[in-house]
Amino acid sequence: MEQTEKETIREASEEISNDFKTLIDAQDLDSLKQLQHIILGRLQDGNAVLSHFNEFSENSFAEVSADFSRNTRRLKSMKTDLEHIFQKLRSMKSRILATYPDAFPDDSKQVLDRRPDLETPL
Repeated sequence: MEQTEKETIREASEEISNDFKTLIDAQDLDSLKQLQHIILGRLQDGNAVLSHFNEFSENSFAEVSADFSRNTRRLKSMKTDLEHIFQKLRSMKSRILATYPDAFPDDSKQVLDRRPDLETPL
């Protein structure tokens, strides 16, 4: 009984396999395989280009990072110096206004700081 069952299953499997083969055209399968290989090649090329770009970017950043940090420190120092200068100017102006009230036109008595705040996000 087991032998006949195995043969029946085998025959059914072969029949289903043959029916399935008739549903799919061999040329369609070959064209799908070819398209998949073309896509794979394009993806590999794109991956290689991105890898080279990442290496280039890493090397370029390594070359200029010292300049960036030095210039950043310089700009922060300049900002501090300018803030100190503006503070001194405001102090001098207030002392002059206290001593000589008519030294500046009426418009200038109101001190407005029109500098943008560089530390707040846009």
